[in-house]
Amino acid sequence: MPEILSSAELLRYSRHLLIPSIGEQGQLRLKSASVLLVGCGALGSPAALYLAAAGVGRLGLVDADVVDASNLQRQILHGESWVGKPKLESAVARLGEVNPHVAIEPHATRLTPDNAMEIAGAYDIIVDGSDNFPTRFLTNDTAFFLRKPLVYGAIHRFEGQTGVFAPHLGGPCYRCMLPHLPAAGSVPSCAEAGVLGVLPGIIGSIQAMETLKLILGIGEPPLGKLTAYDALRSRFRTLTLHRDPHCRLCGNTPEIHSVSNPQTLAQDTCTTSASTMQTITTTELRSLLAGNFQGLLIDVREPHEHAMANIEGARLIPLGSLMQHIDSLPTDREIFVHCKMGMRSARACEMLMARGFTRVANVAGGIDAWLAEDDS
Repeated sequence: MPEILSSAELLRYSRHLLIPSIGEQGQLRLKSASVLLVGCGALGSPAALYLAAAGVGRLGLVDADVVDASNLQRQILHGESWVGKPKLESAVARLGEVNPHVAIEPHATRLTPDNAMEIAGAYDIIVDGSDNFPTRFLTNDTAFFLRKPLVYGAIHRFEGQTGVFAPHLGGPCYRCMLPHLPAAGSVPSCAEAGVLGVLPGIIGSIQAMETLKLILGIGEPPLGKLTAYDALRSRFRTLTLHRDPHCRLCGNTPEIHSVSNPQTLAQDTCTTSASTMQTITTTELRSLLAGNFQGLLIDVREPHEHAMANIEGARLIPLGSLMQHIDSLPTDREIFVHCKMGMRSARACEMLMARGFTRVANVAGGIDAWLAEDDS
């Protein structure tokens, strides 16, 4: 641990130093600590900003994405001038302005079973700001095998949740709460379902708070507890989580012995049905629609999404009402299904196939891919 704070650091962190349970020794603990943030998006943005401002000595950032204009409504780490550029470059520049005393260590890659142990092994705590289940399973498994705390967060529309998973400290792991990968399309991403822009600011800030508590050794880390926030009702709830003795990772007779396993290797939740589900590209769809197409194209998005952009000739049947219309759909014609990006449509295809429809295909990439072709 460093022995002293510089005069500039004493001034910068003066409000921390006034707190008896932190003081100079606590600030030195922050300075000597290291945190890996997985994702520089909605949750990673506030978490990174507050951890940097607090003086955490080393912040590792894992992200391979670029800034998109649709990110700016919630990803406060980035600005208009960074659209089209790597999120890591934007993050490094912004965090350097927030606190030049913090070492920012960018990892321009996706976290995968091949690199997770090596990357995370260099840090004390892992903060999960990812937006998909395979990565959440991966951060959990990595933290478990490295015996490091995992600070978890997730958001959906107006609701969010946070917690700390650390079996080595006596709590459960993420798999104790969610043993299996959700079915394809059953849980839409933020890009599919939407999220109120301020919500990740609240949840990401709580993640930063729990991380600082762990470093400082103050308060009570929420081991075995999940904090759920309902923005519409202005209500926080604490849910109790128990270690599952049958957990395949941290249970009494574990079956998972590596970060490389079916859940962490899945590219997305649609892979669970990829072996039986047919897909069609938007290029192929254009060609068919331009010809004598006798099939049916179904749009399973919501009416307001359809009003903003749609494919001519598509029949709008929101996913939630698909079963109400399923008896009116032709079983002897090709049916192509699309949504925004391909997740809800994958779920719709599964529902149709379960009812005996055999000529069903999911439009890969959804209307986002269709519109991207228009722009190219």
